Amino acid sequence: MEFLWPGFLFALLLVPILIGLYLWMLGRRRLAVRFSSLALVRQALPPAARLRRHLPFALFLLALAALSLALARPVTITSLPTDQTTIILSIDVSGSMRSTDIAPSRLQAAEQAAFDFIEHQKTGTQIGLVAFSGFAELIQAPTTDQEALDAALSSLTVGRRTAIGSGILQSLDAIAAVDPNVAPSVGPNDPALQVTPVPPGDYAPEIIVLLTDGVSNAGPDPIASAQQAADRGVRVYTIGFGTDHGSIPFADPNGGFGGFTGGGGFTGGGGFRTGIDVTALTEIASMTGGKYYSASSAGELQQVFASLPTNLIVKHDVVEVSVLFTAGGALLAVLAVLLALAWHPLA
Repeated sequence: MEFLWPGFLFALLLVPILIGLYLWMLGRRRLAVRFSSLALVRQALPPAARLRRHLPFALFLLALAALSLALARPVTITSLPTDQTTIILSIDVSGSMRSTDIAPSRLQAAEQAAFDFIEHQKTGTQIGLVAFSGFAELIQAPTTDQEALDAALSSLTVGRRTAIGSGILQSLDAIAAVDPNVAPSVGPNDPALQVTPVPPGDYAPEIIVLLTDGVSNAGPDPIASAQQAADRGVRVYTIGFGTDHGSIPFADPNGGFGGFTGGGGFTGGGGFRTGIDVTALTEIASMTGGKYYSASSAGELQQVFASLPTNLIVKHDVVEVSVLFTAGGALLAVLAVLLALAWHPLA
């Protein structure tokens, strides 16, 4: 159980405070009648009479606790199967995806794996395509049209640099366009537009599958972008694709060719050299409720796509149960008053 307004849980501190006051008052009464004959009478009271004396106050405390919990707005999360699933494939198209360490190239192997993944999705699953290099772009809005998706995949071309954070935010915006319950992404200079995070475990029926072969070196911070996905309940499944020795030749302005490896910064030899940022990709997946996968061959990538939990996607509904605590607290309070009047009449 989660609470939408957890600050009101501090109201529960009234319970031990009232218990302390109650015990203090009982102590003072005992002291006042220590030498009175009433003390002997009270010592002779049967257990039932003692119960009548303290039960109304105990019920009042339970009522106060229930009403304090109601103020904190407790919610429960229910999981329901859904056929209205949207999957956004966010694919890195930085220059390093031309590497031929995975034949015929990393990009072509990724395209083929995506083709097969789309072909095996159940009817009704919407798939969108985002491509990112130095910036991200929605290549194909979520659709069930496999021909349109195939055409979009075939149109991918490589660019410069790697903006993983942009890929996540563009994917969020694509989801927000088809699901009104998911807010679009916001920039760092728009604090007024920040959304209230969903309760932990409350996931949207949409997911992002992000594939990259390098390290983010452009655009917004990937972890900050992932936090926006987590706040909206959108899970991000990350895939690190490539080997440690991938390279492609490129023309050297001084003649000859240099090497191009990974997805990021320059080496002293005139090429590029960086590996997959496993730490960041793992953190992105973990904080959003997704999972990180690694693939160093076309076959492994096919297996990763096949193992994505797209058939287990469910819709999570948040049900507020504060009314139950309110009703229970009111009932206990009324019962406490009635018992107090019946057992200890005012006149």
